Amino acid sequence: YKMLKCGITGYSGVLGSELIKKKFNFKFIKFKSNICNKKKLQQWIKKNNLDLIIHLAAIVPTWLVEKNFPYANKVNYIGTKNVIDAIIENNLNLKWFFFASTSHVYSLPKKKIKINEKFKIKAISKYGLTKLKAERYIKKKLSKSKIPYCIGRIFSFTHINQEDFYLIPSIVKKIRKSKNKNIVFNNMNHYRDFVSVTDICEAIGFLWGKKSKGEFNIASGKAIHIKNIVQFICKKYKKKPIFVDNEKSYLVGDVKKINKLGWKSKKNIFQILNEYL
Repeated sequence: YKMLKCGITGYSGVLGSELIKKKFNFKFIKFKSNICNKKKLQQWIKKNNLDLIIHLAAIVPTWLVEKNFPYANKVNYIGTKNVIDAIIENNLNLKWFFFASTSHVYSLPKKKIKINEKFKIKAISKYGLTKLKAERYIKKKLSKSKIPYCIGRIFSFTHINQEDFYLIPSIVKKIRKSKNKNIVFNNMNHYRDFVSVTDICEAIGFLWGKKSKGEFNIASGKAIHIKNIVQFICKKYKKKPIFVDNEKSYLVGDVKKINKLGWKSKKNIFQILNEYL
């Protein structure tokens, strides 16, 4: 039984490093240069005769994308374009191409509804915009080829290796550092959908197993109020949160499409938080 050669970009990120640990039937071939380096990408694709590619390389933190949009656009959009162009120019006969996208490509719903894959597309952040442009390029180019492509729109996730500026690590840091019993929190009146990194990796492996094509939400399908997360962590550290309210927002995935194929997320947010803490 031959191991498939799976090209992976962004292998050193939170998602990539977990994915590589999984016992898929893959020999992972890592792309070790900068995704903006077209020449290195071309060489990598020419040399390795890959069976499939999982493309994860991206600048993710929304504030970082806002701060340096030209660079983020270069990595997230132009980088993806480089990958696709290299596949096509080298006539690579891929069995599958996976692109890690984001729930940020959807417009924010005004009310408490779950977002399915047909929901209105309108990037809610500059990060979402870079991913949306990349999605469109993949569709345009690969639908003309015979290569089956799959776009996973990933909702919120957290992990012990995430840096401090992500939502949950920043909340934990704030609580740990505070000398006061009462801690004031602004802008926590949001409903989000947290899925564990293990579940995301399982979903990618699962979608590959089904040779799935098109867009799929990768989410838990459950709304969690960020305030509840804050309260849960505060309780662990014997602190008391004080909330300064803001307008509510909802970004929760409808996962019927991937559930129908037989995948479900296993861990809920509190299990994820317990592992984290």
